[in-house]
Amino acid sequence: MIQELLFFCGLLGLHAGSTNDRTATPPFRTVDIVLECSYLGEAPKGLLGAFGGSFSKDLATLVLRDVSVRDDGSLGEATHYKVPWKSAGSSSRIIFEASAPSVSIPHAEALLHADCSGEKVNCEISPYNFQQHGKGPCPASWFMGTLRLSRGISIALVLRGPHCSGEQADKSDAILHPKLRIPVSEKGTVLTTVELQSSSCNTSLRTHLGGLVTLDCHFALAPSSLLSSLEWRRQHRGSGRRLFRYQAGSTGPRVEPKVHVDLPQLLGNGDASLKLQEVNVEDEGTYMCLVSTPQHQIQHVIQLQVAEPPRVRVIPEQVSFKRDVTTTLTCDIAGYYPLDVSVSWTQKTAEDEAEITLSSIRFSSHQQSQDGTYSITSYLSISSATVQAPATYSCHVSHVALEEPISVSAYLKAPEKTGSEGLVGGFIATVIFSIVLFIVLRRKRTVKPKSEQLLGASE
Repeated sequence: MIQELLFFCGLLGLHAGSTNDRTATPPFRTVDIVLECSYLGEAPKGLLGAFGGSFSKDLATLVLRDVSVRDDGSLGEATHYKVPWKSAGSSSRIIFEASAPSVSIPHAEALLHADCSGEKVNCEISPYNFQQHGKGPCPASWFMGTLRLSRGISIALVLRGPHCSGEQADKSDAILHPKLRIPVSEKGTVLTTVELQSSSCNTSLRTHLGGLVTLDCHFALAPSSLLSSLEWRRQHRGSGRRLFRYQAGSTGPRVEPKVHVDLPQLLGNGDASLKLQEVNVEDEGTYMCLVSTPQHQIQHVIQLQVAEPPRVRVIPEQVSFKRDVTTTLTCDIAGYYPLDVSVSWTQKTAEDEAEITLSSIRFSSHQQSQDGTYSITSYLSISSATVQAPATYSCHVSHVALEEPISVSAYLKAPEKTGSEGLVGGFIATVIFSIVLFIVLRRKRTVKPKSEQLLGASE
């Protein structure tokens, strides 16, 4: 079965066929999207799952039939996915075929090209028991399909499976899945229909203080289903709070301050996204979007992290080095969130080819401001016994809100000459000049009498 599910990159994860519907607007095309999944079900009585729980994990395949996607020219001449002909009990892999005639599949292009783009898709299918539908050995079957893409997209699908009466289940010619005990097709696949889908394009978000952030949540219902409620909740550090609730038939939604959900968009096209204004530290946490019908409920979880970058300055920016004096440089780091921050100091002189990391640094305790941000101060002491000037000292700060560390430097000037040193230097220069001048004048006087003697001898 594994070999039968592997295709070339142009075909991997999809089977496409040209549509006969001439009313379809190009460049759209219907495709079959094939995903390898895990089926998480209840373990047989007396047995424990792989992790000690009362559930089992089986190989599964989800085939999304006739999904409309934009044809970018890479679909080629692929055909519809063909289920391998095997009897219902001859394979350990459970194949779910899901059609969506009235519910669109969100982020279909991302699912379609996931393998070729190197993106991972985590797919899990499990029984869905929000509301019981029928009783007996073969009740109406419902499943929940959860798809998570590595880029942060999450998709939830409520799948309606086949059902049969107790009399049908007792018939010897009834084809039931050996594990699920529900009717299957002649090829042993479980035929399902998408009744409700919900999606979010970001399962984790990071934002700055005072900003506006949108928590994405969309859904679509089959005509047989009606929206009964939409709710947004927030949980953080063990406490929970309801931010928004819309109940069908009520006079209006219940909304907390700073929170906005566009009600016309919610009821018109299933846009349940929540906008959070003027974000502060207290808004950090886990947000849940819950879409409910009278029979079903889908939940999406979004992690919101507040990250504010630090402000960094070094005092003093420039200092003149003095002998036998210890100078302290101060690096102030303020206004950052969350708490964790990394601070280091480096030194570089004219003789150093690269910066040298220093270890003799000190820190103040963390301080928290009224807005929830933190501050800390780092100190570096330098003395003439261990330092050569001129030199540059840099404070480097790393934080989760920074794409790259911040570096702020202070310049240590070379020591200036004192007044006494200048007088001594001037006196020595004067003495040297006087000696040189004396020698030159003396040599001139010695040469002149010899020339006069030569002149008298010639006469």
